Amino acid sequence: MTRNDRKQRLAASLALALGLCAGVAWPDRAAASQALAQKHACIACHQPAAKVVGPSWKEIGARYGDGKTSAAQLAASIKAGSSGKWGAMPMPPQGRVPDADLQSLAQWLIDGAP
Repeated sequence: MTRNDRKQRLAASLALALGLCAGVAWPDRAAASQALAQKHACIACHQPAAKVVGPSWKEIGARYGDGKTSAAQLAASIKAGSSGKWGAMPMPPQGRVPDADLQSLAQWLIDGAP
């Protein structure tokens, strides 16, 4: 086996390992974010696929998942609250939610919140 063959095999093995790790990490991240949504009572107003008081996670992901809004911007919006973005019902400020949790939740929503 030549040196080039060994490099190609190593590169293929690394790509496979990274792909497997990414596939394993996503469900853990999704479960953690669902747990955060429950912990901070987001589920009182938001559900995965149905509008309740506020938009569904799916609707939020569709609006903000286009790359024009960063997770930091969405997290700041959640923290500050808003009015008129999704209709007449205002989003109350979520200032008691830790910034790290807001960032995780925002990224999860942008990623499509499975």
